[in-house]
Amino acid sequence: MKALLVRVAADQSDGGGNWNGPADTKSRDFCYVPIPETSPTHPGLNTLYSSLQKPLSNFGIVLPNNLLGKDMHHDPDFDRLTYGDEGQRASQIQNKLGNGDLLVFYAGMRDVHHPSSRLVYGIIGLYVVDQMVSALKVPPAQFHQNAHTRKILAAGASDIVVHARPGVSGRLERYISIGHYHQRAYRVLPDLLTAWGGLSVKNGYLQRSARLPMFLNADMFYDWFLNQGVKMVQSNH
Repeated sequence: MKALLVRVAADQSDGGGNWNGPADTKSRDFCYVPIPETSPTHPGLNTLYSSLQKPLSNFGIVLPNNLLGKDMHHDPDFDRLTYGDEGQRASQIQNKLGNGDLLVFYAGMRDVHHPSSRLVYGIIGLYVVDQMVSALKVPPAQFHQNAHTRKILAAGASDIVVHARPGVSGRLERYISIGHYHQRAYRVLPDLLTAWGGLSVKNGYLQRSARLPMFLNADMFYDWFLNQGVKMVQSNH
């Protein structure tokens, strides 16, 4: 088994919407807030941030003005158990993973109890890979299943779409805390690095990057994950 760690969801970068979704550090509930969509989409297939208003209201949070009325790049799409990517990251996923391997999704979120404190870094979803296909080969009837086929692709686009196995894949009902701020960066907690068997990045460095961290012992990580006993759901919210 092999596994890659993938940062997703809105963050403080321009491409991430300059915002972080909420997390409740007492209950470990969270709201998955995707990054903004920056590409034109096929007519009728756009997904709006306004759909998050009710889930966010459960945390006493409202969308910032810069996201109101905008479209989301809803990826991963936990409703449909898909994940898309492009460029170097797509190449890594294609070259390093196959059926039965893992994509582990994490996010940086804002603690609703202490919004001015450091971010909460947690695993929010996990996919067991079932298949992956070129986004250009996806038929129009399936365009709605992923952000990389909802958008209008250029000829020769490198985008891929990963489909996950139902029943063992999805969004976590409650996030699993994995990181802290240490040595001027967010990093995976040292005891977790040991429990996982290590990561390919130095000192568990967490960042959104073209180079995806690889678990050095995916079987060891997956055993740890299953022992957390966190339920997964096929739902974005």
